Amino acid sequence: MSDDTSRQSETVGFKAMKDGTRDDYLMLQKKEHIYNEGTAERLLAELRRQGDVSMEGYKITRLDHALQSATRAHRDGADVDWVVSTLLHDIGDGLAPTNHDKFAAAILKPYVREECAWVVEHHGTFQMIYYIHHYGGDPNQREQFKDHPGYQTCVDFCERWDQSSFDPDYDQEGLAFFEPMVRDVFSRKPHDAAVMKSGEYFGLPIPT
Repeated sequence: MSDDTSRQSETVGFKAMKDGTRDDYLMLQKKEHIYNEGTAERLLAELRRQGDVSMEGYKITRLDHALQSATRAHRDGADVDWVVSTLLHDIGDGLAPTNHDKFAAAILKPYVREECAWVVEHHGTFQMIYYIHHYGGDPNQREQFKDHPGYQTCVDFCERWDQSSFDPDYDQEGLAFFEPMVRDVFSRKPHDAAVMKSGEYFGLPIPT
């Protein structure tokens, strides 16, 4: 039996977690590490899938919106954390349509600056200023965060990179342009304090 086949067929000896041995969990830890290394590829596959899924009623696909948003961020001089966070900010639309912002932020948090993850986590609330009044809702729900250091950054994110990116004529970069950035971010050590920079909020770059 080859090593690859052996690894694939290797399983734990328990049927309930509480009965697992140290050897069981060390083996699982190795497999989990290998699986985690594939996170970037799974995210890119989901983005490609979104290229085949129309945004009902919109002029573009979900992938187009992600690419347009990320392209605007890149052209504004944003760093890789911002560009990848922007590319993935709506990655949860298909699986978590009622809390897609929280879904995306949960994926990003271990790998990017706290500021970027916070903006992605709350952009759904901040976006309401553009439309929720048409449904009889309160467009100023973002004001509950007015004293948070990420408030203005999220306002700017929505205005500059998100709400403006539904244009079928925009000259966006293709997914291949962003793939190395996604792989770079998700190859980082998760929860690295030097990457997350907790409590540091700098705002979006000033466009050149």
